[in-house]
Amino acid sequence: MHDLLDAGVSRAQVKKVMVSLRSILSEAMEREWVEHNVATDVKLKRQSRTAGDGKVIPTKDEIRLVIDKAPASHRVMFITAIFTGMRISELRGLSWDGVDFERRVIRVYQRADEFQQIGAPKSRAGRREIPMAPMVHDALLAWRDEVVESDLNLVFPNSKGKVQSYSNINNRVYRPMMRELGLVDEAGRPRFGFHSLRHAAASLFIEQGWNPKKIQTIIGHASITMTMDT
Repeated sequence: MHDLLDAGVSRAQVKKVMVSLRSILSEAMEREWVEHNVATDVKLKRQSRTAGDGKVIPTKDEIRLVIDKAPASHRVMFITAIFTGMRISELRGLSWDGVDFERRVIRVYQRADEFQQIGAPKSRAGRREIPMAPMVHDALLAWRDEVVESDLNLVFPNSKGKVQSYSNINNRVYRPMMRELGLVDEAGRPRFGFHSLRHAAASLFIEQGWNPKKIQTIIGHASITMTMDT
C-alpha cells in the first residue's frame, strides 16, 4: 500500500483498495483458505503537511509572505485565491459581474479553459457563491480602479484586457515570486504550486470552524469525500 502512495496513487484510492482487500481476506478466513487477514495489520502512513496532489501546503507565515510581497500585478489575484479557494481557471475567468460588493460574495459561474476561452464550470458544484473575507473585499474594491479595461469585464485580465494564460501566470509571475521569496526546496523548485493556495484556503476554513459540508460547497467539490480526503 505504501508503494502505491509513493507511486502517486491518491490516498483515497489506496483506502478503497485496502477496504476491498480486507474484505476479500476476511471472507477467505471464514472459508479457512487463509489463517490470518494480513491486511488488518497494514496501516497507511500518516499524512504529513501535504495536500492530496503531493504538494506542500503553505504555512501561515508563508501565506503572509505571499500576501505582503507578491508582485503588484497579481497580488490581488493571489489574495483572492488564498481566502476563497477558487481554482486558477475560475480566477482567470472571473467577471466583475460575479463580484457582489454589497452582499460581499463572489459568484462563480464561469471559468477560462486552457485555450483562454470562457465557459461554464465543469460541474454543477462549480457554480457557487463564496463569501468575501474583509481583505478580499477591500483588495478587490481598490483593484477595480486600477485594473485595465476588458471587453469581457474580467477582474484579472492580461495587459491587453484578455484572458490570462495559466502558463504565463505560473512561469512569469508565480514561480519567479517563489524563488525571490526563498520559498523553494533544496533543488530550487517552488515549495508549493498555485493549486496549493486552494488547499490553504480549505485549511483556513477548517480553522474558522466551518463544517465539512459548508467547506465542500465553498470549495466547489462534487463530493464530501473529496473534501475530507484533501
